[in-house]
Parts: sequence; structure tokens; C-alpha cells
Amino acid sequence: MAYATLNELKARLDWDLDDDELRVAAGALEDASALAAVYGRDWPEENPPRLVRTLVLKAAARYVRNPHGYTQSRAGDETLAWGDAHGRDAGSVYFTREEIKLLEALAGTRPTLTSVIVSAWGSRDRPVGAGLVPVDYDAAPFPMFSDDGGPW
Repeated sequence: MAYATLNELKARLDWDLDDDELRVAAGALEDASALAAVYGRDWPEENPPRLVRTLVLKAAARYVRNPHGYTQSRAGDETLAWGDAHGRDAGSVYFTREEIKLLEALAGTRPTLTSVIVSAWGSRDRPVGAGLVPVDYDAAPFPMFSDDGGPW
């Protein structure tokens, strides 16, 4: 399952991929597509939204360009460095926070705050205090009549 093709990914890269890089690129497309489905939803593989395809290609190209997640490389004294900017995602296919927000917005799964009315099954609204008579001791009011409309 991939939301983009290998040819689309090759068009975004500025060099010709060898056989090993083609294998890695195909895996990166599948991984990015799986992540897009997790952060968004399962879109139809043959016709995902254009932005999903773009984000999958972007994440896969980012991985193919730098599969080890290096942030610094020097040839002189053989220095390699990995940054913590992407935490555990460094050296793997990942989406940035902004890309994740875009996927959530496309899928309609952005976390939001909402209020929900909760009521018991078969309950109905009653006027406050209708049909209840106060008592002298600390207890709930006593129902004097059962008709909600009035005492008569």
C-alpha cells in the first residue's frame, strides 16, 4: 500500500537511484503511507487527496536523502553527528508536527473540545420543584402529586 509511486519519488530527487536505493525508496514510500493512514485515515490507495500524496513524497524523499538522520558530517576528521531535533524519529521515515497537523485536518480527526448533553434513558424534563413539598428535616422534598402539569 502506497499513496505515491516510485516514479513520483524519483522525480523529486536530483540523482538516479541505484538498486539498493530503489529498494529503500520503495520501503520509505510504504512506511510514509502507513504513517499517513495512522495520523489521518485510510484513504483509497488509488485516489488519495493530493496533499496526502505530497506529504508522503516529502517524508519519503527526506528519508532517502538522509537515511541515517545525520545533522553534521565532516570528511576531515571523520565527524558524524545525529541531532535530537526529531527525537526517536531521526533516521526513520517521519512527519513533522506541521505535517501531522495537516493530515489530521484532512481526515477530520484533529482533537477538539466539545460538550455533550448527557441524560438518562427515557428521561424527560420537569419543571424544577413541580409537585414537590418541602419537609421539616434534612431530606429530599416529598412528591405530593404525580402530574407534572399541576396539582389539580
